[in-house]
Amino acid sequence: MAKAYRIPDYKKMYPEVGEDVIAVLKNTERKMQYQEYDLKTERTVISRENQSVTVIPSREDSYERLLEQEVQFVEEGESVEETVFRRLRYEQLHKAISLLSDDERELVDRLFFQGQTEREAAAEMGIYRNAIHKRKNRILKKLKNFLEKF
Repeated sequence: MAKAYRIPDYKKMYPEVGEDVIAVLKNTERKMQYQEYDLKTERTVISRENQSVTVIPSREDSYERLLEQEVQFVEEGESVEETVFRRLRYEQLHKAISLLSDDERELVDRLFFQGQTEREAAAEMGIYRNAIHKRKNRILKKLKNFLEKF
């Protein structure tokens, strides 16, 4: 651990430098001292009046210590920006799907929302699997073009 020390006299060290540079140097030195000493050092305060000893823990904590204290952490999840972008993409996709014909929407629903295979959809609709495959590809191209316009 670094030990607390006095801030150097920068005016004596750098007499040719202006006051604004001296102020920046002092501020930077104090920040470094704060990071190196103040945050990382546990302090003991002895009160002669109350005849008590108080230990002030360091403000730099370890993950293990926080777990021992059963501190709850925020779950890692989607950021606000990611949530907004995801919702915007969903809205655009919803608009694009609404521009499809009823037959095209039905096929999209069967394949992507109900989880049917091309064979299953073909059997229920009474058409060949190849026809379903070609329609699906055509619909996907159409959706891609709609989404590129938005």
